[in-house]
Amino acid sequence: MIRKVSLLFAGALMGASAMSLVYGAPGSTANAAGSETYRQLAIFGDIFERVRGQYVTPPDEKALVESAINGMLTSLDPHSSYLNPDAAKDMRVQTKGEFGGLGIEVTMENELVKVITPIDDTPAAKAGVLAGDYISEIDGEEVRGLTLTEAVEKMRGLVNTPIKLTILREGADKPIEITIVRDIIKVKAVKFRVESDVGYMKITSFTEKTYDDLQKAIEQIKAQVPGDTLKGYVLDLRLNPGGLLDQAVSVSDTFLDRGEIVSTRGREARDISRFDARPGDMIDGKPLIVLVNGGSASASEIVAGALQDHRRATVLGSQSFGKGSVQTIIPLAENGALRLTTALYYTPAGKSIQGKGITPDIFVDQPLPAELQGRDVSRGESDLKGHIKGAEENEKGSGSAAYVPPDPKDDVQLAYALDLLRGVKTDAAFPPNPDQAVLNQ
Repeated sequence: MIRKVSLLFAGALMGASAMSLVYGAPGSTANAAGSETYRQLAIFGDIFERVRGQYVTPPDEKALVESAINGMLTSLDPHSSYLNPDAAKDMRVQTKGEFGGLGIEVTMENELVKVITPIDDTPAAKAGVLAGDYISEIDGEEVRGLTLTEAVEKMRGLVNTPIKLTILREGADKPIEITIVRDIIKVKAVKFRVESDVGYMKITSFTEKTYDDLQKAIEQIKAQVPGDTLKGYVLDLRLNPGGLLDQAVSVSDTFLDRGEIVSTRGREARDISRFDARPGDMIDGKPLIVLVNGGSASASEIVAGALQDHRRATVLGSQSFGKGSVQTIIPLAENGALRLTTALYYTPAGKSIQGKGITPDIFVDQPLPAELQGRDVSRGESDLKGHIKGAEENEKGSGSAAYVPPDPKDDVQLAYALDLLRGVKTDAAFPPNPDQAVLNQ
């Protein structure tokens, strides 16, 4: 089962999938704490004992400690946090891109779980679940009173275990009970289609499956459209909150034949890592346009920045989110994990996008629908309280409207990209000139 997220911005509140995650221990070791630090810790211990013993009602001691840990971490920046065992498990599920579930995209409406769509060839689709169905009970328990997250967790579970859903369906005179056996649900990280003579690829997140899904998408587009007919490709990174750093590197490498993709720089001068492209461009040098907006963050900004700096693609749309930091996930055995900001990343030209974002080569604004007119749907890294101030951050900050219309016919940014690829429109920034690349290679 897949949860439908209806947020208009990317960032700290979007959870682990919003981070350019790196697994393993950080590169440097902290110095031993001084005596003053231990004195402060003693004060904390004293306060904890007083709260535990004298608060008006007996407090949840585990929750007190967890809140104290999170208070320490969130005082650093919006992306550092403690993941309790459940949260750590959920993060691993998100980044892996597969889990035991039903295979439905859902949202919450009128206190019930509403099915947006069942995914083809999944247990839910085979059992007859339809788009527009409302789930009122899960294994006999009322959905009313649950959050979407709680309902989602109840529907996930071990493969080959049954679950009973009570469904309210328009036109049905009574509730419908359906028993479904959970199976492995593989979330497609890349969706694609052929727009006549253009290949369109949308990366929704950077999970362990993104690079493989992208390769399959390109192969199928090539199989459907002859090379002499194919005008080029659109890589849609709008509303993409990010994900795994290694997947961002692999996606960039798909289109680059050489040169640096990204570098990360940590606390110490020696904490520098560089990632380079390998020979081979999977789309054979065909024109490429990358779409970004205020919902493009983290790993998606790495890809856009690399392709832009190398003049391999034209970036079109609006200012991206501006999350240029790397989080290391440090396992704490059975106690969950620590998500800690350990580095900033830099584009091939040596630019930090922290607090600034990727500036498109061609600005094209997407009009907002009437229901969003007048609302502030523009939010970037620079708007987050306590964010790390970027070297190139300015007063205007980062982020722009994070909206993509559900109907491609209303998609102004996509239409502009297709017109450029077909020669209907022209712009000095398209096609980019590789001879003017920022880097000397």
